[in-house]
Amino acid sequence: MKRIKMLAAVLPLSLALFACQGQGSGDSKNSGTDTAKEGSAKAEDGSKAEGSKEKAEGKDKKEVIKINWARDNSGNAFQELAMEKGWFKDEGIEITQKPFDASNDATTALLSGNIDIFSNYGTNGPLQTLAAGEDLQIVGGYMATGCMPIITRTDNNDWKGVESLVGKTVAADASDYTIGGALLEKGYDPKTDVKWVHYPNYSDMTAAVIKGEVDYAVVGTSRNYEVQQQPNLKVVSYKSDLMPWYSCCRMVVTSKYFEENKDVVKKIIKVLLRAQAYYEKSPENKAEVKKIVAKRMNVTEDYLDSYMDNEHFRISVDPLKHEVERAWNILGETGFLSEGWDKIKVDDHIQNDLYYEALEEAKEAYGSENPEFYEKMEKFYQEHNA
Repeated sequence: MKRIKMLAAVLPLSLALFACQGQGSGDSKNSGTDTAKEGSAKAEDGSKAEGSKEKAEGKDKKEVIKINWARDNSGNAFQELAMEKGWFKDEGIEITQKPFDASNDATTALLSGNIDIFSNYGTNGPLQTLAAGEDLQIVGGYMATGCMPIITRTDNNDWKGVESLVGKTVAADASDYTIGGALLEKGYDPKTDVKWVHYPNYSDMTAAVIKGEVDYAVVGTSRNYEVQQQPNLKVVSYKSDLMPWYSCCRMVVTSKYFEENKDVVKKIIKVLLRAQAYYEKSPENKAEVKKIVAKRMNVTEDYLDSYMDNEHFRISVDPLKHEVERAWNILGETGFLSEGWDKIKVDDHIQNDLYYEALEEAKEAYGSENPEFYEKMEKFYQEHNA
């Protein structure tokens, strides 16, 4: 009961602990999966895996590590590729995907043990949950910057920068630190200088812009396709224009799971790094990955093109320690973390050292597949974590 009460206290602080792309249940592009409700979901393969080490049936009784992983409606390209290629199985890992559209459902599922890991549900949510007293660990990332557009009507030509939001009505989460931080830098109070309006999902937010109920909306990565189909809407900016490398989606586990499964977490990171190296090696590989994601998620390539081909869609397994620290401080300074947040050492909840160990092991094991990638990731780690 303690965890449920704590989580209930966190939820009002943000718009359902918004994710890098998805927000609210029932607002997703069809992914061919069942939507999670009340913190539970049907596993993609129909199984009831418990996320524990189990013995597989077979002559050699080989040990298989079963992991329940939350999947949202934009997916994780690295994970989908690794599953398609059998790279998790090579490490003795079996992934069961459980679909969750709403990030608060995914968080509840993580805290209750219904899932073991999630990687697509933002940075705000995990940090606010941590500040409320839950013990979480950020072990890596997925979207370093989500392709999250700021939209308005086509007849609105007032956009000059983030200051254009001042005095306007905006459909977005007031706790969005990318916008809040940018406003603070220009001397504005993000809580009082903007009129924030809550809508239950991104589709309602885009509709509110079209109807003139709001001046602007900040919507998720998966809404790019929807926006492009609307002749009365236009994109004026992206969140990553306001704050480069802002840390969109973090890979998160509970501290209990991390302490009991450090080697497993390291294996997962190694596999995902191998997938990222494959993805970045050539345009042909990226096209192949897109086809794999489209097939596995039952979506069209046009839908994926709307964000995966956009320069603002930057994906990386790196934990982005410095960017998470910045997000933590902005959220705290703007009053969107629970009282006592400043007594928590957030660095103790970012496992960048284990990530670096996994990077070195992946380089040794798979470096010949894309040597330039691993050199780049070493430098990237030093810039964003060291």
